[in-house]
Amino acid sequence: MPLASLNDLVNSLGDQPEPEALPAGCRRDSTTARPDPRPAGRPSRLGRVRRSLVPIVWILVLGACLAPGQNLPAAEERNAVSNPHPGAEPYAPELRESLALALAGKGSGYEPRTHHLDAEGRPTYTNRLILEDSPYLLQHAHNPVDWYPWGEEAFARAKAEGKAIFLSIGYSTCHWCHVMERESFENEEIARLMNQHFVCIKIDRERRPDVDDLYMTAVQLLTGHGGWPMSSFLTPDGKPFFGGTYFPPAQFAALLQNVATAWNEKRGEIEASAERISAAVSEVTAARGATRELGQEVLTRAVRQTLSRFDPHLGGFGRAPKFPHEPELLFLLARSLRHDDHDALDAAASSLDAMARGGIYDQVGGGFHRYSVDAEWLVPHFEKMLYNQAHLSRAYAAGDRLTGNPFFGRIARQTLDYVLREMTSPEGAFYSATDADSEGEEGVFFVWSPDQLREALGEEDAAWVIPIWGVTDGGNFEGHNILHLEKGLWQQAEEQGQEPEAFLARLDALREKLWQVREKREHPLRDDKLLTAWNGMMITALAEVGEILGEPRYVEAAERAADFLWRVHHRDDGQLFRVRLEGSSSVPGLQEDYAYFGEACLSLYDATGNSRWLDRARQLADTMLARFWDAEHGGFFMSGEGMDPHLISRPKSPGDGATPSGNSVAVRLLSGLARRGAGVAYRERAQATVKAFSGRISEQPAGFAYLLMALDELLHGEVGPRQYAADGKVRVEAELGAPDTRGARALSLELRIAEGWHVNAAAPIDGDLIATELSLGEDSAGWELGDLTYPPAESVELGFQDEPVSIYQGTVQIRGRLWPTPHAAPRISLPLRLRIQACDDRVCLRPEDLVLELPTVSE
Repeated sequence: MPLASLNDLVNSLGDQPEPEALPAGCRRDSTTARPDPRPAGRPSRLGRVRRSLVPIVWILVLGACLAPGQNLPAAEERNAVSNPHPGAEPYAPELRESLALALAGKGSGYEPRTHHLDAEGRPTYTNRLILEDSPYLLQHAHNPVDWYPWGEEAFARAKAEGKAIFLSIGYSTCHWCHVMERESFENEEIARLMNQHFVCIKIDRERRPDVDDLYMTAVQLLTGHGGWPMSSFLTPDGKPFFGGTYFPPAQFAALLQNVATAWNEKRGEIEASAERISAAVSEVTAARGATRELGQEVLTRAVRQTLSRFDPHLGGFGRAPKFPHEPELLFLLARSLRHDDHDALDAAASSLDAMARGGIYDQVGGGFHRYSVDAEWLVPHFEKMLYNQAHLSRAYAAGDRLTGNPFFGRIARQTLDYVLREMTSPEGAFYSATDADSEGEEGVFFVWSPDQLREALGEEDAAWVIPIWGVTDGGNFEGHNILHLEKGLWQQAEEQGQEPEAFLARLDALREKLWQVREKREHPLRDDKLLTAWNGMMITALAEVGEILGEPRYVEAAERAADFLWRVHHRDDGQLFRVRLEGSSSVPGLQEDYAYFGEACLSLYDATGNSRWLDRARQLADTMLARFWDAEHGGFFMSGEGMDPHLISRPKSPGDGATPSGNSVAVRLLSGLARRGAGVAYRERAQATVKAFSGRISEQPAGFAYLLMALDELLHGEVGPRQYAADGKVRVEAELGAPDTRGARALSLELRIAEGWHVNAAAPIDGDLIATELSLGEDSAGWELGDLTYPPAESVELGFQDEPVSIYQGTVQIRGRLWPTPHAAPRISLPLRLRIQACDDRVCLRPEDLVLELPTVSE
C-alpha cells in the first residue's frame, strides 16, 4: 500500500504525537544549524530539496505493517544459537578471544552497563564495541544487539549478505540516547529483529562529526527535524533511505520489521531512492553555489535577521526549546563593540542576563547545561558540554567589558572555575561532557527540596537563600526545585539593604556548602575523552577571558592545556589526533581540530606575546590547508581525502550550529595569521573560503554568524582595543582610565615594534614620510581628544635615506585624554584612528590607518 507522505508512515506505525511534540531525542540546535530566515512563501534551499524527496518514502511501507500492539516472538521461540546475541550468527573463535581479553582488561572494578548479567554479575552479551575507545560506544558493548563500529568490517558484511544497515548515532551524555538504549537496544526481542535483518552500526558523533553531519542532513531532509539518538537505514554502500531520531519501542519494532520487508521486496526502488537522497545530501553539505561579493551590507542584514528572532521578554532567540546560540551572541557583541550598536548589545546582554539567572545555569556549581526545554530558561536538559562552557564564558567576559555589569564577569569566572575544578584532566586538558542522568533519572543530581536546603544549611541560612533561588514547597521540576534567581543579585542585595560585597560573600559561602553536600550524591557520568577541537575552544576561552578579566591563572591553564595537546596529539608528520582516552590517542584529526587548535594558539600568542604559539598556529594552518582544502571550489572539507572510503560524500557544512563550523574558525585563523605577519597567502585563502560560501551566506546570513564575525575581522582587522599592523611587526593596544568627576579619561596607547623595525615619529624630519598620528575615528561625535603626548623621537640614519630620520622603535607610549562634550549620548565604544608607517633599514611599507574600538563603560 503506497503512502503519500512521511506522516502516513508515522501513522501506520501507531498513534504518535506530531514530531515537534515527540521527546525528539537530545535535540540538535537546528535553528542555527539550518537557518531559515527567508521571505514569506519562499522555501529555503533545504526545504526545496526536502519537498522533492518526500514522495520517496512510500516505498518503505508494503503490505501489512506490524501494529504497535502486535506481539513480538516470545523468547522461548527463538532458535538456539551458539552466539548469545539473539538472532545473530556465532562469533569466530578469534573474535571471541579478542572480546574476552578486552573485557578482562577492564579490571575487577568494571561495571557492565546492562541488565543482562549472570549470577556472578558478568555480562551475558559482549559485542565488538568493547574493543573501542569511545565512552559512548562502550556504553553499548553489552547490549544484545550485535553492534559494529563504523568501518570496513560492517560494510563488507552488509555487502556480502545483501543486508541493509541500521545506523545509530549518539553521544555518551545524551539523555534520550540512554532512553532508547534501555527501551530498545537492551530488549532481546527487538535486538533479535535488528540482528536478523540488519547490520547494526554505532557511531559516537563527537568522534566522527563528519559522518554525523551527512546522516543528520538526510534525517532533516526526510523529516524536517533532527536530534539524537539518530536512527537511519542505509544501503550496504552507506546511502540513506530512511531515518528519524528517537522511536518508542513498539513503533521501533514495527519499523524494523516493516523496513526489512520493504528491503526484501522492493530493494531496487529503495536503492534508487537512496541514490536521490544521497545526491541531495551531497548538494546540501557541499554548500556550493554562485559566488557573490560580500561586504558591510551582509553584516548589517545578519544583525537584522538575528534581532528579528530575539525574545525581548525572556531573552534568547526563537521559541522553546531554547539554545544559547553562542555564535550569534559573539557576533552581536563584536558588532556592538565595532559599531556602537546599542540594539545588538541590548539583545546580547538581555540574553546573557536571562540565561545566568535561569535554571540552565548551575547556580551551585557553575557552568551551563546544554539547552532549556522551556522559553523561560528554567528547566534545562541537564547535560553539560565543554563547548557550551567555552563559548559562553567568552560571551560573558565580553558582556562584562561592554556593559560593566559585574554579574557577567562573575558568571564567566564561575564557569571557567567549574571547568578547571571538575572538567580538567590531571595533565591539564579538558573532558568532553557530563551526563543529564544519575540514579536512573534526569536532573536528580542538581535539584533541591526546601528540606534538603535546611538540612544542608541550617534553618536561618536556608530561610535567607530560599527566596533568592525561587525555591517553593511544590517545586518547579517533578516536585523538586531547579535553583534560579528570581531577581538580579545586585537588586536583591539592595532590597535587603546590604552592600553587594557582603551579600555575595554570604551567598558564595552557602553555595560552597551546597556544593560540598551535592558532591556526596551519585554523580552523573562524565565523558572523559579529550577532543582536540573542543579543547581548542576551551583554550581560546581561557586565554580571552583571562585577558579581559585580568585573571592570569586562566591564561596559565590555557598554556598548560595547549602544551599537553601539542605533545600528545600533534604528530611528527604535522597531523593531529582527534581523540584521547585512558592515555591513548586515536582517530585522525578532522578539519575542525586544526582550525580550533590553531585559533587557540593565536589567542595564546595575543595573551602572552610568546612567538611559539604563533609558530604552532602557522603549522596547524599549513597542515589544514594541505589536507582539507578544496582546490576546485574553495573552502574546507570536514574530513581528509581518502580518510574514510565509506563516506557517501565529503561534507563542508560551513553554517554555524551549536558551535561555529570548522570553515568559520578557519577564516578567523587564516585572517589572524595574515595580520600577525605569517604571509599574505593566508589572507587569500581566507577570502577564498568566504567566497566559496558567499551565495549561501547572502541567502541566510544569520546562519553564518561566526563566519561573518571572521569576515569583519578580515575586512577591518581585530575588533577592540588591540590591532596588528605592518604584517605583524607592530602591535598596538589602547587603554582608557576611569573617568574623573568631569567625565574625562586618561588614554594610553602602547606600540610594540619588532626588532629591526620602526615607525616614523609624530614629526618626521623628512616631509615625505608619513607621521605617526592619533585622532578620533569616524562616528565619534560628542567626544574630544586632547593633551596628546608623543614619546621622544630618535634620530637615525637609514640605508635608503641620505638625511637622518626621526623614528620610534621598541616599545613606546602615546598618552592623551578623552572627554565627552556636554549632552553627549552614552556610547558602548569609541573609535580611535592611528596612522603609522613602518620601515626597516631598507624599505618603508605603505601607510596604514588602524581603528581601535575602546569600550567606554566605567569599571
